[in-house]
Amino acid sequence: MNDTINRQILLVEKPTGKLGPEHFRLVNGAIPEPKDGEALLKTRYISLDAANRAWMHGATYRSAVEANTVMAGGSIAEVVSSKALGLKAGDLVFGDTGWQDYAALPAKHLSKMPKLEPMTHLLSVYGVAGLTAYFGLLDVGKPKEGETVVVSAAAGSVGSIVGQIAKIKGCRVVGIAGGRDKCHWLTSELGFDAAVDYKDGATYKALRAAAAKGIDVYFDNVGGDILEACLSQMNNRGRIACCGAISQYDGVPSAHGPRGVPGLIVVKRLIMQGFIVMDYMDQRDAALADLQSWVASGRLKVQEDVIDGLENTPKALIGLLAGENRGKRMVRV
Repeated sequence: MNDTINRQILLVEKPTGKLGPEHFRLVNGAIPEPKDGEALLKTRYISLDAANRAWMHGATYRSAVEANTVMAGGSIAEVVSSKALGLKAGDLVFGDTGWQDYAALPAKHLSKMPKLEPMTHLLSVYGVAGLTAYFGLLDVGKPKEGETVVVSAAAGSVGSIVGQIAKIKGCRVVGIAGGRDKCHWLTSELGFDAAVDYKDGATYKALRAAAAKGIDVYFDNVGGDILEACLSQMNNRGRIACCGAISQYDGVPSAHGPRGVPGLIVVKRLIMQGFIVMDYMDQRDAALADLQSWVASGRLKVQEDVIDGLENTPKALIGLLAGENRGKRMVRV
């Protein structure tokens, strides 16, 4: 990295179909100067998430990413210099630095992070992915011992942790993932009781066999047809935690689905709730204590997919949307 140049990746055009490398451009900018109350940050690891694609469609829980601006994204960054109380050079923080080498951000928008090894865990199991899995499953899904929990995008950063936490809580766990290799990994390495390969074209039938007693908790990362398949197999008074809708983000959404809303929700007295992990930050310390304990005891395995080089960030996101990754994908800058 050249310490006099700030490499930046711009979103030069909002895609109308699938995201491609042509929608991005690498440029050289100036290293910003922090203002009062801000810190100059050097990006270390950029988090890649399906939500990056959703931000291109419009405002969600954050403002939309506009064309010809630095692509938005959270990262673990190191403080280079600070004009803010409570931050000093060498501190590690999490913040929305965007896809660039350096950023100057207000301290009030940064979360100070502990120094631990490997640092990558601050983006995966101890970061947004792990906390999303923890609170979405336990606070929204409210699984009880002996219940059946189904999670989609089960080989991804959030889903792989959701399934393992559900097992820790004594549940039967079924993962839905794309491809035989991923499904085998879920059952042989992560301890899932069963896995359904949605790419084989018989998701409903396979899910019915894997969750023969019905579904008590469904953790939804994908929406669309898979949500529909799970909705029809929910048990009475089941809970659905709506975390994301990956199937709707890139390209053309499915022509229908989920059907049965609100009919099935009413008949089965289901609770279907969306959530945003930032709402739970006041409970983060308690969650981290649990997560760290489970990792230390070997009950929770951490899978990370680290790509090297800022210039490879667009390709890495496109690959994530195509389901290339296992566990948390990030870019080492």
